[in-house]
Order: sequence, then structure tokens, then C-alpha cells
Amino acid sequence: MKAIVWTKYGPPDVLQLQEVEKPTPKDNEVLIRIIATTVTAGDCEQRSLKLPFWLALPMRAYVGLERPRRITILGMECAGEIEAVGPDVKRFRPGDQVFAATGFVDMGPCAEYICLAEEPDQGALAIKPVNITYEQAAAVPVGGLEALHFLRLGNAQSGQKVLINGAGGTIGTFAVQLAKYFGAEVTAVDSTEKLDLLRSIGADQVIDYTRGDFTTSGQTYDIIFDVVGKSPFSRSVRSLEQNGRYLIANPGVSQMIRGRWTSMISSKKVICGAASPKTEDILLLKELIEAGRLKSVIDRRYPLEQTAEAHRYVEKGHKKGHVVITVVPSDKTQEPASISGNR
Repeated sequence: MKAIVWTKYGPPDVLQLQEVEKPTPKDNEVLIRIIATTVTAGDCEQRSLKLPFWLALPMRAYVGLERPRRITILGMECAGEIEAVGPDVKRFRPGDQVFAATGFVDMGPCAEYICLAEEPDQGALAIKPVNITYEQAAAVPVGGLEALHFLRLGNAQSGQKVLINGAGGTIGTFAVQLAKYFGAEVTAVDSTEKLDLLRSIGADQVIDYTRGDFTTSGQTYDIIFDVVGKSPFSRSVRSLEQNGRYLIANPGVSQMIRGRWTSMISSKKVICGAASPKTEDILLLKELIEAGRLKSVIDRRYPLEQTAEAHRYVEKGHKKGHVVITVVPSDKTQEPASISGNR
């Protein structure tokens, strides 16, 4: 099968299209013919190993000291069709259309096929929503599950004021919609070119960070969700209501230490940490999509052969929503007749 192989740590050129052995499902696994996957900022960080030292060192120890060995195919989410199932699989059968989060531990969707456990330890697998394309479905798991995870930790509720910093990307576009689903009043912060998009997916107010700093406006919020980890820590805490929650999806060491101290000495809580995908959570996302309450936002699409170019684009930091890799062209797949998500 064709796959984009991660040959060493470095720039996008370290990703090479190669022929590799097609996987065979174990007793508890399904074999998925991948139709679409994505490139996220997390993929780019892992490829280059441009991570905080406290993450880069264990990552290199796990993946390979000098070059990738344990993981050689990147990607963390996908959509496709089940081609075969192991004898112990109960929930799926050949022909099922599915979408999945593969998790950060094993990865692997930048390829024509992947094997996943029916109940993954580090991911989530479910039947694809019926009213969206494979490309739209592939863009759901990582951002949707992370956004749901953090908003639940923040106990997002109806009537609250929620600010999302970095709202125009993989996690942020779902965070805006999920916060609205929970009944919150949402303020979305991002760059000028993303503001119209943020309004279109439900943001009540938008702030252009290139022209203003939300922490100096005097406005306070019940929840501040910093997707990118770049909001000024002290001023963000001061911008919280009493008993407010400051959620940081991509924290540095300093933020983690200061956050723990802040949570100990005040009613305001600082919460960090990545999601652990669960089947029930991806099923909730599926339900919301089919009800028209949630949609994926796709910026650009690239064929599998141009995955390195997709990485270059994502690294610029300007993408709106998601960048999708189309493994199988849409004219070779059966798509739903009615599409509710963004094209």
C-alpha cells in the first residue's frame, strides 16, 4: 500500500511517499481503507520535534532516539470504510463507513490502510455520521474530542460567558460550536481573516488579536479556553469571574506550575491536560453532527502525495479550521446525497 513515511526528525521534506506492507487485522481489530485524514499542528510538532524539552525528550525516547522507529506513519484521525474484521470484533462489519481518532501513541492514518482495535486504548472508533462526507468526518475526532474534553472540565453551562483564544483552528472551531451547544455566550479570539468564519459558526462576539488584547478590555468571563497556550497568564486569570476556569490546551511548564499554585490559593481554577478519547464521546459528536448542531470547517485539501506540502501550509499557522488529506478521490467513493457541513 502507499503511505507517507516519516523518515527522520525535521522539515516537511522528511515525509516520503513509499510502498509499505498492507496491515492485517488482529482478532480484535478492523482493517480500514482510509479515504481521508488530516494534518494538524500536532502532527507538525511531532514530525519536527519542535516541542518543549519536557515533551521532546520522552517523545524521542519513545519514537526513536536518532530517527523515528516505533512510529513511521503520522496522522491522528481518519475516515474510511472497513474492509475486514477480526473474529472477535462485534460492533463492526465489512462495508461500514467509520471515522476514528487513532491517538497520539501509535498514529498511522497517512496511508491507504490502517488497523485499529474495536475498542482502542488510546483512540475512538465509530460509524461515520450519515450526513457528511468522508473528508468532513476525518476532520472531526481530534478537534471535537479535545474541545469537548476541556469544556466539560470547565463545566460549561447555559448562561455563562466563554472566551476561546485561538478559535479558528482544529480545536477552536469545535469549541465555539460546543460552547454554544452548552448554552454559553461565546467570544472568539483569532486573526482578522478568521473573524467572519467564527461568526458563521456561532460566535456571539469576535476579537481580532492583532488589534486588541482581550485581557485589557475589563470584560470578565466564566471560562477562558486558550487553545494555543499564548494568552498572558496573570491577566487571563484576572479576566476570570470568581470560581472561573482557565483552560489551557497547550501549556508550557511555567503555565502548569503557576496554574497549580493559582488553583490552590484562589477560587479560580487553571486546568491543563489532553483528552483521552472515549467511544461515548465520539458518538456524542456523531449525534450532534447528524442533528445539524456541529460541523467541520475545511480550509484546504491535498492528495496523499502532497502531504509534505500540507505540512508546510499548516506550519504557517494561518489555516482556518482543518487541512484534509484525500487518500481516495471523492469520485471513487460513495458520498451522502445531502451535505450539511462546510465544503
